[in-house]
Amino acid sequence: MKINFSQIYEGWKNNLFPAADMKEYIQQVGKERMSICEECEFISTKHESVRPDVHCTDCGCTLAAKTKCLSCACPLNKWKAVVSSQEEEEQLKKEVHGK
Repeated sequence: MKINFSQIYEGWKNNLFPAADMKEYIQQVGKERMSICEECEFISTKHESVRPDVHCTDCGCTLAAKTKCLSCACPLNKWKAVVSSQEEEEQLKKEVHGK
């Protein structure tokens, strides 16, 4: 599996420091996705795990971040991305470079 570091960054950024104008939307998307994950057979809470976080046992992602990554999709096709990776990368460049 290819690791997409920009999506990992996006998920954690949106979880810990969401943009003020996107905060409600990110929370709504995250809540809807988490409710889907809670019903999934691959959620860590339904299995024994040494990891303390709630994660997907299929892809290994921490769900607190993954569900708030707007350019991420569930690898099991349980939920889709709401923006493209390219749109998210453009937003990240604006934030980093101020352009």
